[in-house]
Amino acid sequence: MSTSPDRPVLITGCSSGIGRCAALGLAQRGYRVFATVRQDRDVESLTQLGLDTRRLDLAAPASIEQAVGDILDRTDGKLYALINNGAYGQPGAVEDLSSEALRAQFDINLFGTHELTARLIPVFRRANQGRIIQISSILGLVCLPFRGAYNASKYALEALSDTMRLELRDTHIHISLIEPGPIDSRFRDNALQHYHTHIDPDRSVHREAYRRVEQRLQSKGGVQFTLPAEAVLDKILHALESPRPRVRYPVTVPAHLMSRFKRWLPDRWLDRLILRFGDG
Repeated sequence: MSTSPDRPVLITGCSSGIGRCAALGLAQRGYRVFATVRQDRDVESLTQLGLDTRRLDLAAPASIEQAVGDILDRTDGKLYALINNGAYGQPGAVEDLSSEALRAQFDINLFGTHELTARLIPVFRRANQGRIIQISSILGLVCLPFRGAYNASKYALEALSDTMRLELRDTHIHISLIEPGPIDSRFRDNALQHYHTHIDPDRSVHREAYRRVEQRLQSKGGVQFTLPAEAVLDKILHALESPRPRVRYPVTVPAHLMSRFKRWLPDRWLDRLILRFGDG
């Protein structure tokens, strides 16, 4: 499949990690990449690297509308692929999560992503082709404790994506879910900021467990089986270029194992396994 600039790709969440790696990697491969980020300083940083960068805040409908309009103006109303990567993690026990914290998690991880996707599906329909790649998580298939908001947002993203795939079955618009486990990125740093914003561990019955959460988020070393973002880029390329892209792409050993355990193990057995290795 050609990777010439007539295949424009819009990517969200490109300031670091998977999004940044995907934007740079696809640009090097010849795609016409539109990298989007939430903050102005990241626009400047990526522009200096030669990327066509736009500000797009998934929590702000006006920002989504402006970015989409600007990008489509530049491409004569065409787009080959959308890679929905923008997301963050909100740590905290479910009983300690305020409605505000949960709503903010969904605004970015689900509602903004959905609005952007819904705006672009008519563009894909007109061309009768397109790729929608959802950067989900293994936590969209199995739940870990103290990650309830993130778990729920990714489960919801998986459900919407599966539904869209059924609804678009008579088109040449392909939807793929990429489900990483631990990936080297700034994800934990960002999660720690949101943890401090919304969680008061000293007022919670989970205060001891929160100490472990804090240690995990503050740790500078990667957890076991962590892979670089390039491991996700490989799956993105397959989803973009294969004539028959897969529905799901697990990434990392834990993701492959957990997807199988989810199918094979009784729920109580899976609970015990998760609590043994995933507490905090």
